[in-house]
Amino acid sequence: MNVSVVLFTADLRLYDHPPLRAALEGSRQAVPLFVRDPAVDAAGFAAPNRLAFLADCLANLDEQLRRRGGRLVLRSGDVVEEVCAAAAEADADEVHMASDVSAYAHRREERLRRALEADGRRLHVHDTVTTAVAPGALTPSSSDHFAVFTPYFRKWSQESLRPALAAPRAVRVPEDVRSEPLPGRADVSGTSPGLARGGETEGRRRVAAWLRSDVDAYEDRHDDLAGDATSRLSPYLHFGALSPVELVHRARQSGGPGAEAFVRQLAWRDFHRQVLAARPHAAQDDYRTKHDQWRSEEEAREDVEAWREGRTGYPIVDAAMRQLRHEGWMHNRGRLLTASFLAKTLYVDWRVGARHFLDLLVDGDLANNQLNWQWVAGTGTDTRPNRVLNPVVQAKRYDRDGAYVRRWVPELEKVENSAVHEPWKLKDRGAVDYPDPIVDLSAGLERFRHGRGRE
Repeated sequence: MNVSVVLFTADLRLYDHPPLRAALEGSRQAVPLFVRDPAVDAAGFAAPNRLAFLADCLANLDEQLRRRGGRLVLRSGDVVEEVCAAAAEADADEVHMASDVSAYAHRREERLRRALEADGRRLHVHDTVTTAVAPGALTPSSSDHFAVFTPYFRKWSQESLRPALAAPRAVRVPEDVRSEPLPGRADVSGTSPGLARGGETEGRRRVAAWLRSDVDAYEDRHDDLAGDATSRLSPYLHFGALSPVELVHRARQSGGPGAEAFVRQLAWRDFHRQVLAARPHAAQDDYRTKHDQWRSEEEAREDVEAWREGRTGYPIVDAAMRQLRHEGWMHNRGRLLTASFLAKTLYVDWRVGARHFLDLLVDGDLANNQLNWQWVAGTGTDTRPNRVLNPVVQAKRYDRDGAYVRRWVPELEKVENSAVHEPWKLKDRGAVDYPDPIVDLSAGLERFRHGRGRE
């Protein structure tokens, strides 16, 4: 066999890349191909933060390939048409790609398989490229997927993961396969000013630094909003610049409770993917409906805008929403708090919040984003669907001295600790230029209970 095509999707790396390894082992040459698919952009991918991060990832992937004698081939258009055209230009016998879990990914795979077979070519789809354990590999006796995380994690932890693969030493690419110029971050407008830099090289640098110095404290500090002790690796996982299989191996090798807590978060990522793979409709519909009488975006327009802009009058909520706008990223505890506030305290349809997160999050991932929102909204896999997170109680627990609030809400920079999470209690209210709460917490709780049919 002379030539294979490797279709890169959400796996923009060279280390631990089974499709690339298989292509190089079976062929003399390979075409590393990425297709900018308008259908993906139309579905909501084309948010500025993700486009800029994608440009970094593609540039870094091309750089790493060129160091090995190759290059990245970029095309724009219908992914099936472009893959078939590239395969024809290179006279390739096979196409290798990673599996994915969305309904769109399933349709893309089937269309591509049929088109390649019609041309006398084969498609090879590889699991455990974007997940540590393949969706569908673990199932309970009574269902096609796990609906509760704890039993899933027990089985997931017992799985023997495949070894992580080294990056290839050489990649030979046919010269006559055309490519478009790569996009650059500078070509994208409207990005968050604090957006992180993308790419496999940057991702691996961050992994090494975090495992060396910060992972030990992860179990105790991952909810510390001001401490910012999470790994911040989610954007690199989302774009596949890092391998979840390799991350699990490296974390386990470092040992300790912090590493195990981190591995548990990687398992959550796989858990959501196996749910979405089994129930693709959960990307838009309630996974477990509670027959909520949600307020629509139109009905709650002023409240929704205040939430988006970080001016709800609840400092911890506003701080997290402002971090999201500035960085294109938000601390995980902040995501829980802001989602609970919108879906349960304001009682607004969770899809409104999920859409806003996807507009800004550089790690905006369909499975994680939608199913985490459903978990918080009480329509997903949470075993306590009626829980409501009190933003004041949560703030005092996870931002005790108000450092996180002061970082993102400068209006409260000089407010004493006793009032930084409840500025409405200040006697001299006029001295602080900060809005009153847009909703009373007890009134919001009552509205939520009533909306679920409980007087």
